[in-house]
Amino acid sequence: MKISHKLLRSFVGISLLTSLVGAVAIAQNHKIAETLAITEAEHVAQVPQESNFDLQAPVTTNDEIGILATAFNHLIERVKTLLTEKEQRSTELQQALTELHSTQQQLLQTEKMSSLGQLVAGVAHEINNPVSFIHGNLTYIDSYSKDLLKLVQAYQAHYPNPPQTLQATLNDVDLDFLNEDLPKVVQSMNVGTERIREIVLSLRNFSRLDESEFKAVDLHEGIDNTLLILQHRLKAIPESLAIEVVKDYSKLPLVECYPGQLNQAFMNLLANAIDALEESSQQTQLRKIWISTEVRADNRVQIAIADNGSGIPEIVRSRIFDPFFTTKPIGKGTGLGLSISYKIVIEKHHGKMWCDSTLGEGTKFMIEIPVHQPESMRR
Repeated sequence: MKISHKLLRSFVGISLLTSLVGAVAIAQNHKIAETLAITEAEHVAQVPQESNFDLQAPVTTNDEIGILATAFNHLIERVKTLLTEKEQRSTELQQALTELHSTQQQLLQTEKMSSLGQLVAGVAHEINNPVSFIHGNLTYIDSYSKDLLKLVQAYQAHYPNPPQTLQATLNDVDLDFLNEDLPKVVQSMNVGTERIREIVLSLRNFSRLDESEFKAVDLHEGIDNTLLILQHRLKAIPESLAIEVVKDYSKLPLVECYPGQLNQAFMNLLANAIDALEESSQQTQLRKIWISTEVRADNRVQIAIADNGSGIPEIVRSRIFDPFFTTKPIGKGTGLGLSISYKIVIEKHHGKMWCDSTLGEGTKFMIEIPVHQPESMRR
């Protein structure tokens, strides 16, 4: 069938018109998509400013815009990953630095305690030698003085009426008083040297240089030795009354531990209690420290050290075992005493340590450790 030239021209015209309309429509749709994509991209581009790396550009096409959006999203994910890794490394580095600083300070504190122990042991040794010499000879002095007095009494019995010159000497000496007082003097010297020997023994026990290893000990002895070291701080001073120490000791078995380290923990707790009482605003009240011990369930022992100071606020109490945390003035506290004590009890002795305190009434620290430690510690 033949198609007229006019009809053919009309058909071509319609086809071109249809193609043109379609092209316009496609271009228009692409423009809309491009506009939307650009709008979303502008929104996502705010990521660096808002620090929100969870935002994503929508991928609605497979053309260049879609490829660009996909690449942009990958870039956001990569940046997010890198920033997260950087923050983690920064946090880990900060933690490592804090731990390093804490370890350094603990080493310094341990070195100070070790130096104190060596000093105490050295002083105790130097004192012990002459005191032992004196104490040992007092027995002979006592015996010799009694023999001499007995001899004088025998002479008096045989010569009741001595010559005048001898009588004058006897009057000057006051033989009756000498006979009565000399045994008392010797006895008081004996008591004094015995007390010095006990102090020296306590100093040596406190230093524990010969007992630094794991062993079973009497905890009461360690507490008493520590109190002896702090005795000068318990006495009355012009500004305040003496601190009374009330002991309530139960019968405890020998406890397996590192005695030198536990003595260090006792020292820190008792020194803190004394500090609290010295800082208390109620300087006129009777100042007391209570120390009690008892055997708990599961074959554990508990030591409680309490004072009637002003107490610890809750906001402070939650941080008292943190390294370097202190409420004391600069130069008076390092913030390591309680932290070190906590680690000694928790890490070294598999125990527990906590604090109870009421403002205006006082503070109590509790230590609980097992009587027998794991087999690995005994080796």
